[in-house]
Amino acid sequence: MFDAKIPTVPLDRQWQTYQETARLISPANKRQLEIIVIGTGLAGASAAATLAEQGYRVKAFCFQDSPRRAHSIAAQGGINAAKNYQNDGDSVRRLFYDTIKGGDYRSREANVYRLANISTKIIDHCVAQGVPFAREYSGMLSNRSFGGTQVQRTFYAAGQTGQQLLLGAYQALERQIELGNITMYTRHEMLEIVQIDGKARGIIARNLLTGELERHFGHAVLLCSGGYSNVFYLSTNAMGSNVSATWKAHKQGALFANPCFTQIHPTCIPVAGEYQSKLTLMSESLRNDGRIWVPKTLGDRRLAPDIPESERDYFLERRYRAYGNLVPRDIASRAVKEVCDAGYGVGSSHRAVYLDFTDALRRSGREVLQNKYGNLFAMYAQITGEDPYTVPMRIYPAVHYTMGGLWVDYELMTTIPGLYCLGEANFSEHGANRLGASALMQGLADGYFVIPATISNYLANDVGSSPNSIVGEASRNENRPEFARAEEMVRARLDRLIDIRGTQTVTSFHRRLGQILWADCGIVRTATGLQSAIQEIQALQAEFWQDVKIPGKVPELNPELDRAQRVADFLELGELMCVDALHRQESCGCHFREEFQTDTGEAQRRDAEYAHVAAWAYQQEHQWQLHLEALKFELAQFSQRSYK
Repeated sequence: MFDAKIPTVPLDRQWQTYQETARLISPANKRQLEIIVIGTGLAGASAAATLAEQGYRVKAFCFQDSPRRAHSIAAQGGINAAKNYQNDGDSVRRLFYDTIKGGDYRSREANVYRLANISTKIIDHCVAQGVPFAREYSGMLSNRSFGGTQVQRTFYAAGQTGQQLLLGAYQALERQIELGNITMYTRHEMLEIVQIDGKARGIIARNLLTGELERHFGHAVLLCSGGYSNVFYLSTNAMGSNVSATWKAHKQGALFANPCFTQIHPTCIPVAGEYQSKLTLMSESLRNDGRIWVPKTLGDRRLAPDIPESERDYFLERRYRAYGNLVPRDIASRAVKEVCDAGYGVGSSHRAVYLDFTDALRRSGREVLQNKYGNLFAMYAQITGEDPYTVPMRIYPAVHYTMGGLWVDYELMTTIPGLYCLGEANFSEHGANRLGASALMQGLADGYFVIPATISNYLANDVGSSPNSIVGEASRNENRPEFARAEEMVRARLDRLIDIRGTQTVTSFHRRLGQILWADCGIVRTATGLQSAIQEIQALQAEFWQDVKIPGKVPELNPELDRAQRVADFLELGELMCVDALHRQESCGCHFREEFQTDTGEAQRRDAEYAHVAAWAYQQEHQWQLHLEALKFELAQFSQRSYK
């Protein structure tokens, strides 16, 4: 069950050894093989473009009207790489160690080392594509710091790094579409995995414009569908982001690993009203120049400019002197929550702290900050009506990223042969807490460099293995009974949803689920709260299937039906998240159980009992079987995480 396929050589030689021994496929045979890619964000677009460049025939699917609308475009702050341009002591090993430590020793060492090693190639590749990274006056690429590090290794393009990187991947994707090597299916959503002889061999997709179901064959399927933060309803993710692709795979036999590891980002615009549907991220890069503080006096309601310096508590700088405002996200988020819970919060809701740029403006001037963060400042001003050049920003933690996802081995294959999972959709690199600027790094590493090298090791068996080989015309395989059965399952599920004809909207159920998870499986968790949440979510599921209201019909454009399917999956995932959080009786990274903390209020790991990946197999409704992958470290050694 847990053959991670990690080469049995020293850590720093594993990836090279793997590449030198993996099976290859000749260019002529690659043209016989079809690969399906679900999602066209950074991981999906880069994978599809690179595999097509190698000669495979690729089908790419996205539910948006263009690959350019993938949520990767929203990433602001930057992408890490161990280039050491600043000559400040960075290296592949230091990036590796910062990532392992930042994830609180709950990630797989082999995958993290490979990621750190590939990081330098990503930057070279993207520069060659024309990605407009910021540069110094000398012409060298510029770097800035992110949380959890003491070096400057984050490459950036103002506050729109994700957008520029996605445009680079998008142009590579479009080139292959024009050449006929990629068939692009926009406004299509994958609703089921099709297995033939125990291997992933295709999907059932729904054309979102017509409502028609379609069969698509592939010799392998790549899930690049992103994370599941929207299970909380309010998150920094695009409103269409969902878990459905990976959840369908999970219910077909793919293990779901560490689902309770969901990251809370400290630097978000606070909730403004009860019916808000989306939260906005202010990039972590702002913590390079912004200082976080609250009034020292309890209940002080004066405006920020009226509070003198001596009466301000720069609590992150006070508590974490070595890193200050650049502590990792989980630590900063808990600290912000603590001061607000104690009554020191600012703004009308008192659920916010200040992010103040006064010192940076005095030191560097407005023009320098505009060049670095101009679009972020403009976005904040447009949303809040306040000018961050003259008054401090107000921020509060919000759900942002998910470290959990489908379990994958070293080749990025799930427990279903032929089904791969890339980027945020898998679990492997970030442990219990992702360091800032590592998401873009992982997505591009998986798509541009890892999957093109690993997929041939599997597909080599498919080429000419017998006269009755699965290689052949897709239409022949799409008529097989396995496709018919999968399509009928999807049709029955859609009919069941549309026939409920209840009284409550899909959104109302989603909002209630989010409120349960935020209260009991959010920044802090307790056994009592998690047990209560599981019962509440089960009751909410039952109510959903009895009283949800979905207008319209199945065979037509029906966004509410699309939303209902995603929320149905979120309801099941939310239950598993709480089950996983209840199982993990320790605090590590973003998973903070109040019962397990040090005397100083920091996370208390229990390495002897929980230094493992918790991977869950779906059995039936409300029931999962737990499998454990022990985490072993060659270079990294367990230590209490400290940023003081």
